[in-house]
Amino acid sequence: MRQRERIVLGAVVIANMLMATRLTLTLSTIHRHNPLLRRYSSSIFRPKQFSKSRPCPLWSSSLSFCLDAIHKPTSPTPFAPSHSHSSSSSSSFSAAASSRDDVVEGNPLLQDFEFPPFDAVEAKHVRPAIRTLLRQLEGELEELERNVEPSWPKLVEPLEKIVDSLVVVWGIVNHLKSVKDTSELRSAIEDVQAEKVKFQLKLGQSKPIYNAFKAIRESPDWQTLSEARKRIVESQIKEAVLNGVSLEDDKREQFNKIEQELEKLSQKFEENVLDATKKFEKLIKDKKDIEGLPATALGLAAQIAVSKGHENATADNGPWIITLDAPSFIAVMQHARNRSLREEVYRAYITRASTGDLDNTQIIEQILKLRMEKAKLLNYNNYAEISMATKMATVNKAEELLEKLRKVSWDAAVQDMEDLKKFSKNKGALEADDLKHWDITFWSERLRESKYDINEEELRPYFSLPKVMDGLFNLAKTLFGIEIEPADGLAPVWNTDVRFFRVKDSSGNPIAYFYFDPYSRPSEKKGGAWMGEVVARSRVLSQNGTSARLPIAHMVCNQTPPVGNKPSLMTFREVETVFHEFGHALQHMLTKQDEGLVAGIRGIEWDAVELPSQFMENWCYHRETLMGIAKHFETGESLPEDVYLKLVAARTFRAGSMSLRQIKFASLDLELHTKYVPGGPESIYDVDRRVSERTQVIPPLPEDRFLCSFMHIFAGGYAAGYYSYKWAEVLSADAFSAFEDAGLENNEAVKETGHRFRETVLALGGGKAPLEVFVQFRGREPTPDALLRHSGLLSVAAS
Repeated sequence: MRQRERIVLGAVVIANMLMATRLTLTLSTIHRHNPLLRRYSSSIFRPKQFSKSRPCPLWSSSLSFCLDAIHKPTSPTPFAPSHSHSSSSSSSFSAAASSRDDVVEGNPLLQDFEFPPFDAVEAKHVRPAIRTLLRQLEGELEELERNVEPSWPKLVEPLEKIVDSLVVVWGIVNHLKSVKDTSELRSAIEDVQAEKVKFQLKLGQSKPIYNAFKAIRESPDWQTLSEARKRIVESQIKEAVLNGVSLEDDKREQFNKIEQELEKLSQKFEENVLDATKKFEKLIKDKKDIEGLPATALGLAAQIAVSKGHENATADNGPWIITLDAPSFIAVMQHARNRSLREEVYRAYITRASTGDLDNTQIIEQILKLRMEKAKLLNYNNYAEISMATKMATVNKAEELLEKLRKVSWDAAVQDMEDLKKFSKNKGALEADDLKHWDITFWSERLRESKYDINEEELRPYFSLPKVMDGLFNLAKTLFGIEIEPADGLAPVWNTDVRFFRVKDSSGNPIAYFYFDPYSRPSEKKGGAWMGEVVARSRVLSQNGTSARLPIAHMVCNQTPPVGNKPSLMTFREVETVFHEFGHALQHMLTKQDEGLVAGIRGIEWDAVELPSQFMENWCYHRETLMGIAKHFETGESLPEDVYLKLVAARTFRAGSMSLRQIKFASLDLELHTKYVPGGPESIYDVDRRVSERTQVIPPLPEDRFLCSFMHIFAGGYAAGYYSYKWAEVLSADAFSAFEDAGLENNEAVKETGHRFRETVLALGGGKAPLEVFVQFRGREPTPDALLRHSGLLSVAAS
C-alpha cells in the first residue's frame, strides 16, 4: 500500500482532468440567465465573487484574512496609515440620497467613461440608469434578432457589445454594494433587479441567436475557426440550453420565475449575513477580560470603540469593542485567554443569520428547492449536474477526488487533535480532556508558537503593507516581465483608502490597470477577499479602433487597518491572501486573448480558475521573495534567517485538519445539491452533521448554523462547485513544482519558466481548454504529488 494510495489518487486526478471535455465560457453557477451575462456574474451581477469576482476559500473566509478601511495618501507613499476609518465615505449613499426615478440627465452611470465614476455614483442614479439602459438594450437586441446572421460580425460582435454594456454598469452598482453598502443602495438595486433579470432571460433564451450559433457550428467554415472562437460557439449553444431556450412556453415561464426568485433569495441571503455580522458588538471595559490579545488587536478594538462613540478609548486602557469582522474575530479566537469570551464570540459567529428577521434557514430551503426544480425542468437529476455541465469535473469525479483526499487527511487530522490535547494538558489547561471548538484555534496557536518558536503577532512588524506590495510587484516583474506603478488620481475611487495602479509591459506600454481596496470597513463592506473584473480585454470594444480595450480589475480584501501612525502590519496569512487575489488579477490583466468573451478570467472552467491564485501563494515561502518583503517597518531589518526557516517548517502545521476543513465544505455542498430533498425528513442541519461525521474530528455543536452564512454556495458562484478549491489546488501545486524542478535559486530558469507560465496559463484565458493549457505549460497531465508534498501529506498517502 505504500505507493498504491498515491498511485490511485494520481490516477483519479488524471482521469478527472481527461474527462474534462466540456467547453464553456462560464464561471458562475448562479447566473445562467444568459450565457454571456452569466459568465461575468459573480462580481458583476452580484458582487459575489468571480466570474467577475473570485473569493478566498473558507479557510480565510470563516477565518477571513482580508482587510479594512485604508485611506489613500495624498503623497506618493503607498498605504500610509489612515486616521479616519469611518463610514464618512458613504455620504454619496446617505439617507439624503434621493430615490427619484428621473435622474437621467448627467447620470454618471450613463456617461461614456474610460474608468468607472465610482466617486460620483449615488443610490438615486441606479433606478433611472438601469431602466434607461435596459430600454436601450431591448432595442439593440430586437435589432440583432431581426438581422442576425451566422457570422462573427453579424452575431458575436453585436452580442458582445450588448452584454458588455449591462455588465459594466451593473458591475459598478454591485461593486459599490459590496464595498459601500447602504439601505438606499440596496433598495435601488432591489427595485430594478427583476427588470434586469427579465432582460437577461430574454437574451439568454433568444432562439434567433441560438439558431445562429448552431448554424455556425454546422457550416462548412467551422473547421477554419480559431480554437477560441470554437469554444465561444460551443459554450453559447450549451449555455442557451441551460438557460431554457429549448423549453416549451409554460415550462419556460416557470423556469423564468425560478430564476427571478433565486436572484432575490441570493441577494437577501447575503444582506442577512452582512447585517448579522454588523449586529454583534461586545463592549469590554475590564482589561482582564481581554488578556492575551496582542497590541495590534487591542488597538483595533479601541479604534472600533472610538468609532462607536467611546471617544477616549485607547489600546492600553479601553474600552474595547469586539466584532465578528475577520480581524477582530480571528484575534479573539487565536489569543484571548478568557475562555468564556472565546465561547461567546465563537457561538455568535457560527449562528450568524440564523435567528429572527435575519434567519437564512428558510431562504436556504427555498434556494435548494428552486434549484432542484430548475434541474428537473432541464432534465437533470439534480442541480449539481447542471453545475458540472460547465466545469472540468463530473459529480462522480469530484466526489471521488474528495474521498481520496479525505482518506489521506483523516489520520493526520486525528493526530493533530491528539497533539493538541497533549500539549494543552502539559500547559495545565483544565479543558485539555474536553477541548471545544472555541479552544482549538487558541491552543493551535500556542502549539505552533511552541513547536516552531513563531509568534504571528511578533511577525507583523516585518510585514507592513507597503513592503509587501513592493515585494509582490517585484516578483511579478521577475516572473512575468511587467512593471506596476502607482496611478492614483487617474481613476475615480469609492473610498479614499483605495489605490489605483497601472501595469506596463517590458516596453513601457500600459497593458492593464487595477484598484486595490485592502482594509475592512465593517459598517459598509462585506467580509472576505475577492478579485473582480471591471472591464475585460476586448478587440470589439476597442476605444481607438486599433488596439484592444485594456482590462481593469479590482482587488478587495479585509485586512487589519493601520492603527495610529503605524502602517497596516499584516499577519502572514494576510500576506498569503493578497498574493492569492493578485494571482486572479494577473490572469485577468495579462491575457493576450482579444476575443472578449474568452479573455482573461472569462470562459475558464470554474474548477480551474483558482490555479493562478493558489499558485501565487507558494511564492510566500520562496526565500528570495519572502526576504524581499519581510523588512521591519521601523528599523528596515530583514526577517532573521532562522525565523524564515521556521515559517517554512510551519507550513504543514495541522495540514490534515485544514485539508479536512475544505473537504467538509466541498462535500456538504455536493451533498446538498445531489441527495438532499427539500422538505424531506432530513433538515439541512442534519445533512451538515452527517457529513461532518466523516470529515470532522470534532462534530459541530448542535446549535451550529454555519450554513446560514455559507455565502459561497448560497450567494456566490460556488453552488455544487466548492470542490473547485481542491481540484485547482492539484493544478496549482503541480504548476509551482515546475519552478522547483527548474531550480528556485536559478534566476534565469525561474524567469524562463515564468515566461512560459505567462504565455500559457495567464495569456490564453478561456480560449483553450484548461487541461490543454496545463499540458502546454507543464508538458504532461497533472499529478497530486506536489500538493501532497507541499501539505506534508505525501508520506501519509504513501503509507
